[in-house]
Amino acid sequence: MKEAPKSFLMQFHPSEPTPDEFVENLIQFQKLMMMYNCAIREVKTKLEVLNDELSLDSKRNPIEYIQSRVKKPVSIVQKLQRRGLPLSLESVIAHLNDVAGIRVVCSFVDDIYHIAEMLTRQDDVRLIQVKDYIQNPKPNGYRSYHLIVEIPVFFSNKKQPLRVEVQIRTMAMDFWASLEHKMKYKKSDPNAALLVNELRECAEVIAQTDRKMMELRKRID
Repeated sequence: MKEAPKSFLMQFHPSEPTPDEFVENLIQFQKLMMMYNCAIREVKTKLEVLNDELSLDSKRNPIEYIQSRVKKPVSIVQKLQRRGLPLSLESVIAHLNDVAGIRVVCSFVDDIYHIAEMLTRQDDVRLIQVKDYIQNPKPNGYRSYHLIVEIPVFFSNKKQPLRVEVQIRTMAMDFWASLEHKMKYKKSDPNAALLVNELRECAEVIAQTDRKMMELRKRID
């Protein structure tokens, strides 16, 4: 019988790990972070190349800036546990889509769709999932365009397909999302319900402003 893969974080062990297990945990975790950071670098490079090309064609940069992150170890563990999945490096790669995340902030709404279309039509990018929260906002007003893409990353001894979550939004959407994120830590605030409603109203104002700004840009162009 094939031995089950070892876990990559020491809290996976029901008992105190041995020194050898502790070292193995650290090595596997470092390997995991390295792999996903490489995947982020691959996707970021693709986006930067597109932005450079478009800046020549349209005389402006559709992408204002790009941010990235790798999910924290505790969040990875909790997500695997909630799903009843094995706590191993192999399980993370096979089952989790959002360990590596990239946020792309664009100037205008139509830039979002243009960037997404150009990225996903590249022949080494496999589109796994699309969630359009611009056309279909969340009930709280959240708007953004989400992609899960899979790309091959070449290491010294293998080619490893890895998934990256790409969120594309305007600057106004990003500002709103940052403020809404802070609200998650204010649930005990007696004014929380009022603030949530006001944020929802702001989301609609922001969406209208984004549409108006895009229309103005087209008239200026």
